[in-house]
Amino acid sequence: MGLFLAALFLFSIGTRANNSGVEASAFDQLKTLVGEWEGTSREGPVKITYTLVSNSSALMERMQRGSEPEMITMYSADGNHILVTHYCSAGNQPQMKSEVIMMTKPQKYSFSLVRVSGLKTEDEGHMIGLVLTILDKDHLTQEWKYQEKGKTGVDLFEYKRKPEKTATVVPAKY
Repeated sequence: MGLFLAALFLFSIGTRANNSGVEASAFDQLKTLVGEWEGTSREGPVKITYTLVSNSSALMERMQRGSEPEMITMYSADGNHILVTHYCSAGNQPQMKSEVIMMTKPQKYSFSLVRVSGLKTEDEGHMIGLVLTILDKDHLTQEWKYQEKGKTGVDLFEYKRKPEKTATVVPAKY
């Protein structure tokens, strides 16, 4: 019995160490998005810029569709999850959390709503989910899930990295 408990203890330490490595590599993979991207949605052209902030502990996404106001989304690691706060141009702030990160190809991050602040009414439109897929180093998609007036919908964004020589933000080397 003692040998069994010792083996179980060593297995749990190894599993914990492996999970923390997955979390670190998942957030490190998100860091590779740093730079400028151009894309499309059903409403037309979209631009996003990713920047590392707070001593590289958070990834800031700045997004703008056409002439609409800019929106900011912040990503940060939290144990074996990644947290997201989206600062919507509508004035609300959905906070989402990833499922446990499992590194796959392509890199896929699924986020579900934890809470939302800043809603003026319960019917006001807001994000309830996000799926970010890194297809390769120069292509990514975002699937925004939202709710408005009790109905849900999806908006798909497809992006291509802007070449560094034309970008105004140069990806940092990490």
